[in-house]
Amino acid sequence: MNNNNYLEESSRTAASDYPSIEMRMKGDKMVDLLHAGIGLATESGEFLDALKKTIYYGKVLDEVNLAEELGDLLWYIALALRASDTDFDEQMQINIDKLKARFPDKFTEYHAENRNLEAERKILEG
Repeated sequence: MNNNNYLEESSRTAASDYPSIEMRMKGDKMVDLLHAGIGLATESGEFLDALKKTIYYGKVLDEVNLAEELGDLLWYIALALRASDTDFDEQMQINIDKLKARFPDKFTEYHAENRNLEAERKILEG
């Protein structure tokens, strides 16, 4: 295997039905969700980079920067929530209900590894 072989072989498994992909991207919802997803990944990376610089490079933890990145994450979450026709209050409650089902008393490694996915899905679906 060489570079050119790999490029050729790997290309056969790439999604290439571009007209269908373009059709699925039409409309504000998918554009906003993609924007939110890219933004969440980017801001999460910036948050982790700040931690990396403290842990591995010995820089002083910049808590102001961490808070800024959290605020940016909230902005992108709000964009995704609006596009999904839901809100913070609803999703916070659903998340807590799911966690209570997963961890009835408190976090345990057992419950983290042995989840009742059907019960959690029912909570998520309402």
